[in-house]
Amino acid sequence: MSQSRRNTTSPGSRKRLAVHCRSHFARFPESRARRPWAALLTAELMITAAVAIGVPSVGAVIADGRRSTQSEWRVPQLVVMPLGDSITYGTGSSTGSGYRAELRNLLASHSKDVRFVGSQRSGEAPVREHEGHYGWKIGGLTGRTGQWLTAVKPNVVLLHIGTNDMHDDYRADQAPERLGQLVDEITNTAPGTTVLVSSLVPSADRRTQNRIKKFNAAVLKLVTDRRNAGFQTGYVDMGNVTTSDLRDELHPNDNGYHKMAGAFYRGIATAANEGWIRERTEPGHHHSS
Repeated sequence: MSQSRRNTTSPGSRKRLAVHCRSHFARFPESRARRPWAALLTAELMITAAVAIGVPSVGAVIADGRRSTQSEWRVPQLVVMPLGDSITYGTGSSTGSGYRAELRNLLASHSKDVRFVGSQRSGEAPVREHEGHYGWKIGGLTGRTGQWLTAVKPNVVLLHIGTNDMHDDYRADQAPERLGQLVDEITNTAPGTTVLVSSLVPSADRRTQNRIKKFNAAVLKLVTDRRNAGFQTGYVDMGNVTTSDLRDELHPNDNGYHKMAGAFYRGIATAANEGWIRERTEPGHHHSS
């Protein structure tokens, strides 16, 4: 779209189109069996229009969810597996619980049974359980996550991984491919589980941050591709976390973890409103909507 064409769009028209775009972006596919090719073409056209008029990215809309209904949703049970590295572990937070304690507080009114699960322990009860592995890269989780899913059967996985790949410049250009393989392992092992993949929080190291920016752009695409193919994968934008929210070069401080909790909460709220979150899932078995 040309610059002159953008300038002729009235503020009122932009607002109406922005609302229309959000309504399209917020709709997830209902099942893997459906292949809504016409809907995909419509979504692509809406994304193009959104970029032209400055509407938030599809990732931001997914993370924000449907604001008008976020306070109304309920599910019988939330079994949440936080999955990642030392940021998921909670390094840098004053309690060692990272984003988990604040997230549980946000979720408590939406379910009578909220549990965090995983083989790792850190922080304070009742959010000590998780799958945050200090110092691990993406490849460290691949090949193991399927076993963890089978053991604890979460209905929501929160994935924040790749910071160590970026900081160590470990085959950084291939990192999105490795992340895609990990996401596929989760969806293949537990197809009824909602997988919310977040962008990485920033780094105070300039070179690491440059790699993170490139990685985050690829994360949005790989998650969107899988969602469009019918998988229950959502993108959560951590763009609200800034370098002023870091305790060191890589790890958030309490305020940064507070922002992470809010972003993951909005992602879960959106998934719940779309009917993605089932009470329990059984790894290895498909569930129909």
